[in-house]
Amino acid sequence: WIILFMWGEDEKVIFYTVSEPEVLLYEIITPVELRHQDILGTMYSLNISPEMFGDIILYDNRYFIYVLKLFQNYFEMNFTKVCNTKVELKELDLDYLKDYERAYEELELIVSSLRIDTIIARLVNVNRDKAKDMIKNKLVTLNYNILNKYDYVIKEGDIFSIRKLGKYKYVGIIKMTKKDNYIIKIDKYV
Repeated sequence: WIILFMWGEDEKVIFYTVSEPEVLLYEIITPVELRHQDILGTMYSLNISPEMFGDIILYDNRYFIYVLKLFQNYFEMNFTKVCNTKVELKELDLDYLKDYERAYEELELIVSSLRIDTIIARLVNVNRDKAKDMIKNKLVTLNYNILNKYDYVIKEGDIFSIRKLGKYKYVGIIKMTKKDNYIIKIDKYV
C-alpha cells in the first residue's frame, strides 16, 4: 500500500507505506545572498539523501526548506554553514508558506528534436556531444532520478535539472517552424 505525499507546492514527492511522515519547515537565515545550488550542495555534503528533504524555496528574498522530522536533530546540528557562511535555522509552522507560488522564467527555444540532449544543448548553449557528456557524467536528473539515456524524448510536465545550471520544467510544443523545427516552452525555476 503506497500513498503519495507532496511537499507543499513542490513537485518532489515521497512515498510511504505505514503512516504519513512528519514534515518540518525551516527558514535558513543568512547575512549574505545564497544560491539554490549552494544550499543543495551543503545538503549533499552532509550526506543527506534527497528523499529526506523537499525543494529549496526562495520566497520574498528568504530561503526555506521542508525536511522530514526523523532526522531533525542531525539536520539542526550539522546544517550550520553554507559556502563558509554561518547560517541559522528557524523552525516555522507548516502553513507559513501557504501563499507561496513558484516563480518561473518562461523560455522559448527552437529545437530540431524533442530529445533531451538536443534541448539541453540549446538551453546551455553547447553542442550535443557536450550535452551527452553532461548526461554520461550524471549531471542531469529527470523527474528527480539521474538521467542515463541521452536520447530520451521529453514529455509535457517533465522536470529536469542540470547540476550547477538550473532546474527546468518542459511545458510543451508551441508550434512548428517552416523548416519543421519545434518551438517549445520551458519554465526555468527561479
